[in-house]
Amino acid sequence: MLLNIRPATPDDAELILRFITDLAIYEKAEHEVKTDAAGIRDSLFGEGSTTHGLICEHDGHPIGYAVYFFNYSTWLGKHGLYLEDLYVSPEARGLGAGKALLRHLAQLAVARGCGRFEWSVLDWNTPAIEFYESFGARPQSEWTIYRLTGQALLDFAAG
Repeated sequence: MLLNIRPATPDDAELILRFITDLAIYEKAEHEVKTDAAGIRDSLFGEGSTTHGLICEHDGHPIGYAVYFFNYSTWLGKHGLYLEDLYVSPEARGLGAGKALLRHLAQLAVARGCGRFEWSVLDWNTPAIEFYESFGARPQSEWTIYRLTGQALLDFAAG
């Protein structure tokens, strides 16, 4: 078994969109995917993009992806790495791809001097929660995520 993790390229936009859609189906939110391959290409790989992608391959075939960006902690005075998406195709689960992607990102965070590596998980996703906790990740239950989107975002920005 050969796992390879490589940086995503603009040529991966269709593949990444397929993985995004598969992840959204798993998370029971397929209707929330509003982008297309061109949107992925422009936002992830366009000039000024602050996001990055990884593709995980098994014997040369793509089986998963991760999208991440760097944030900042004022309390630590250091950057952090935030994992936006992590997905491994169901047929490839159990090969170690998810852990390999996470370890790759942890190594990147350490190499860049980041003070933390964070991500979110849906509260009902017990397999993911158990997987993350198996290698020492812990929930940060004292914080609640808030989100402005759609019309509420537009209305608030407009004043």
